[in-house]
This record gives sequence, C-alpha cells and structure tokens, in this order.
Amino acid sequence: MNFLKTLLRVTIIGGLILMLLISLLMIRGVVTDRTRYRTEAVQRVSDSMAGSQQLLGPLRIVPWTLTQEIETTDTNGRKQTETRSTSGYLAQAPKTLDVDGSLKPDTRRIRLYDVRIYEFQSKLKAAFEPYSVAAMPGLRYGDPYIVIGVEDMRGLVGIPALRLNGQALMMEPGTGDLGGSFNGMHAMLPSTGADATDGQAHMLKLAAQEFELDMNLLGTESLAISPIADSNRIDLRSSWPHPSFLGRFLPNERHIDAGGFTAHWEISSLASNAFAQVAGPAYTRRVSSITGEENLVVLDMAAIQETGHWSMPRLSSVDKINVNLVEPVDVYTQADRATKYGVLFVILTFVAFMLFELIKRLPIHPLQYLLVGLALAIFFLLLLSLSEHMMFWKAYLIAAAACIVLQFFYLSGVLKSWLRAAGFATMLTALYGVLYGLLVSEDNSLLMGSLLLFGVLAAIMALTRKLDWYQITSSLR
Repeated sequence: MNFLKTLLRVTIIGGLILMLLISLLMIRGVVTDRTRYRTEAVQRVSDSMAGSQQLLGPLRIVPWTLTQEIETTDTNGRKQTETRSTSGYLAQAPKTLDVDGSLKPDTRRIRLYDVRIYEFQSKLKAAFEPYSVAAMPGLRYGDPYIVIGVEDMRGLVGIPALRLNGQALMMEPGTGDLGGSFNGMHAMLPSTGADATDGQAHMLKLAAQEFELDMNLLGTESLAISPIADSNRIDLRSSWPHPSFLGRFLPNERHIDAGGFTAHWEISSLASNAFAQVAGPAYTRRVSSITGEENLVVLDMAAIQETGHWSMPRLSSVDKINVNLVEPVDVYTQADRATKYGVLFVILTFVAFMLFELIKRLPIHPLQYLLVGLALAIFFLLLLSLSEHMMFWKAYLIAAAACIVLQFFYLSGVLKSWLRAAGFATMLTALYGVLYGLLVSEDNSLLMGSLLLFGVLAAIMALTRKLDWYQITSSLR
C-alpha cells in the first residue's frame, strides 16, 4: 500500500514536470517570435536603405553580332536562303585587382532592435592585359565597356569616380549584356576594334588598360567581394570589434581587438571560380530572319555550335569573401540555449525536494512543487525580456537574483525553516552560476553539461548510498 502511494506521488510529480516542460516550450516559442521580429527589423532597414552588399568586377565586355547566310529547305522541299543574326558578348577579367576599403559601422534602431549598418569607403584598382581575337567573316564587334556589379544600387553614396589610365569616365546605370545576371553600373570605353581589309570581317584588339574606382557604398550587416581577377588583393578594416568572416575564403591575415579589425586576402584564379561562374559559356542569342525564332548558342571563334539553355548565375551565387558585422552577444540565441536547460533545473529541484521529503519526513504538496517549478520557468521569460533592454549579463544577474530571493522566501514557509530555505537557495545559485558558464562557453557547453549531470548523479548516489529505501517508503503516511 505504501509502495502504491509512493508510486502515485512519483507519477504526480512526473506529470508536473511534463506540465512545466510545456511552459518552457511556450517560452521558447516566445524566443522564436522575438527572433523573427528582429529579422523583420533587419528587413525594414534593408528595404528603406540598402541590404547586404556584394561587389563584383570590373569586367571588360565587348558585344558582338554575327550575320550568316544559310541555305535551308522548307516543308515543300524548296531551297531558300535564311539570314541568321546571332549576338552575344565577350568578357575579360582583370589581370590584377586591388581593393582597399574601410567599413564605418553605425546602428539603426527599429523598436527594441538594433540593426547594424555600414558605409564602405573603397578604392579599387584593376589592370587588364591586351586582348585580341582574330577576324571572322560576318562577325562585327560593338563598342567595349566596363562593368561593375553591385548587389543593391540604392546604397551608392554620391557618384563613383572611375578613371581609365588617369582620365575620368562617366558611369551609367545597368550592366549591359550582364543585366540578366546582376545589378550594377557600366562605362563606355574608347573603341579599339580594327576593320579587316575585306570590309566585312572585324578584328578585335583591346589595349592594356588600368582602372581606378573610388566608391562609397551603404549596406546592412554584410559585405561581400568576389575575387574576379587572376590575382586578387583585398584589404578591409573597420572600428567594429566583432567581425564574422564567411564566404569561400578566410583572410590570410587578420587582427581583431577592442579598436576594430583589419583583414587581408590574397586569392588567385587557381583557387577562385568567380570569373567562370559569371562568364560561363559565351552567351549568345540567335534570331532567324525567316521564322523569327530565337534560341541560345555558344560562340566558338572557329565555329558556332548548338548548346542547351544556360542561365547566368545570380550575384549571390558567385564565389566571394564575406564580412559580417555581428553583435557580440545575440541575446535571442543565448536565451534559446538557456531554455534548453530549463527542464534540467526543474528535474534537479524536484529530485532535491523528493529526497528532502523522504529523508526528513516532511511532506510537500504537489501544488507546492508546481509553484516552485513555475518560479524556475519564469526566470527564462524574465531573462529574455530584460536582455532586450540591457546587457545580457546584467539581465541574467537580475533575473537570477529575483528568482532566488522569491524561492528563498517561499521555501522558508514550505520547509518550515529559514536555514533549509537558505540551503535550497544556495543550490539554485550554484545552478544559475553553472548555467551562465554553459552559455558563455559555447565551445565547451557539451563537456560542461555532461560533467554537471555526472556530478549531480554522483552526489545523489553518495548521499543516498546507505539509505534503507524499504524502511523509508513503509514509514510514509
């Protein structure tokens, strides 16, 4: 009979733990909602100013048109001459690309959420080698131009200053033949094509050119640069002391301290596939003079060969280096990680209550278990709400102190002793201290959590190793 009473009590307490677990899951739902609200705040800033930025280029582009007379046979077997006009472009990457830039961080506050923005002040230098292609009958080249890809053109501050061999060029919106792939701007170049002697075939001949670009660009949280040249050197610096380096390439050298960071990349075309991703096959469009049909082909300077459809990639899919200006402490990530340990708090406290109840013969009502468990759960809600208004460690200290004082006051009545209540308050203080250690030591959290569970189990086994459980359960009323 006493065994059944004990089993019923354990079952009731297990049910209370499940109820509190549902409460903790609801609190985690609140954390998820607040995280979504912050994402919406970032999107609002991106929509009203400029989003994350990516810079690509410059590329030297030459449009071309190929006109061919082809004999075909119609459905009635009659021969006819069809004029096919095919157009496309040639793309050349620079031999060297040097980017030197400074990120000036700033903050936009949307309700409770801080959104990190920046102004990218850059100086870009690119050198192109001479480029020539032999003449081909019916092939004519258009005027060459330089293209620079920018993810969000709304972020441009003023007019970028582009110089060719020291002479200023006028920038225009759009990326010409690359317009189906990404946004940006272009500038027309002096024509250097030379007509062949037959008056129909044209030879393409581009001289070596050096470009300099001064540009200021606004963005939100993230900046990316594609290493499009044969040899790329990128130097970035900022006063923001918490960068996150992502993308395909980490810095070769970096220095981070309280005053900010500096980072340096050296990337060759042997390591980067950026240019091939942008240029792909020589993209062309053929138009028939008879049927008006359009299809895609690939230009081989010796012949024209049919191919399947090829879709130019979006700028975001091109190889890049990436720098994020992240917050030093993401309160929502920390709060979410904290709630994962909430059930551990409840179980350890309830186990301590049950041991106290069995050893000291002092019955504790299930409702009292529930109130203590709710006080443990409310800590995580306090932590979340306070951390949105102050530094995380301060929010944690206030929330923990408030819950410990509440538990101490309540348990002094439940356990009928201030000294016993102080013992439980000390246990809770130790638990909150260990939890904070788990949160700030993300890389070691699994190890520390495993050691905590092992230590608690070892302590319980050591304290109860000499107890006569049959005698204790038989003596319960």
